[in-house]
Amino acid sequence: MVRSLLVVMAALVSLAASPVLAWGAYGHRTIASIALENVKPETRAQIRKLLHAEPELVTPDCPVKSLEDASVWPDCVRRDGDRWAYTFPWHYQNISVCKPFDIKANCSYGTCVTAQVGRNARLLADRRLPAEQRLEALIFLTHFVGDLHQPLHVGENQDLGGNRIKADYGIATGLNLHSIWDGPEAERAISSASPPLVRRYSADEKARLATGTVTDWAKESWEVSRDFLYPAAFGKLPCNGSEPEHVVWTDAAIETAIPIVDERIERAGLRLAKMLDEALG
Repeated sequence: MVRSLLVVMAALVSLAASPVLAWGAYGHRTIASIALENVKPETRAQIRKLLHAEPELVTPDCPVKSLEDASVWPDCVRRDGDRWAYTFPWHYQNISVCKPFDIKANCSYGTCVTAQVGRNARLLADRRLPAEQRLEALIFLTHFVGDLHQPLHVGENQDLGGNRIKADYGIATGLNLHSIWDGPEAERAISSASPPLVRRYSADEKARLATGTVTDWAKESWEVSRDFLYPAAFGKLPCNGSEPEHVVWTDAAIETAIPIVDERIERAGLRLAKMLDEALG
């Protein structure tokens, strides 16, 4: 019980100090660590080489000394809106859970997370580009694969992915549904995972988890929002009647969500590893 309360308090401090971020820093860094543990040695060497171009980014307040740093950099630089405001729509793709899944929805001119995963993978693989451009692509790819696996960055119900829904997390008040999944729910799931999520996965595990296309990954997140997340929050299917203004993410929902979150994090990390091997190996 004490451990759970400490996790909640730490998550709330993190949320109070920064804007709402997909998975929060802990989730993104965990995804990057899983990927780094599971890439090929030559891929790891290429990542280290690209990180040498970090001074060319000219973002001293958002350093990138590791892949884990890269995983949170796109959220860090959002504080500098003059330079980076154009990247804000790249972090999500609002696909209604009350309509049939449509990968082309709300992605004009590639300004959505699914398009940017593919774009940055191609840029990273292009060895004709300067190192700093490929490093930027590595950073965005690492972050956006994580974003894509956060259900509320894809499946939503005209509420900005749960940001408009006030929510309590057990005894913790003053949050919203999106921030709960970014922060305390993810913290609880990652911290309690057994075995730990950051490890070298077996070939069988990779074959089971590191599957599918970007479209498949988006649809998985959309289905989690439609089939579990909104019904658990609302106590009913999300498209039946008006949406509540305030919900309680109950202890039962917290516990049920843990294996779902863990699998989303694992899949993101292993799929990122596979993409990095393909682009850099």
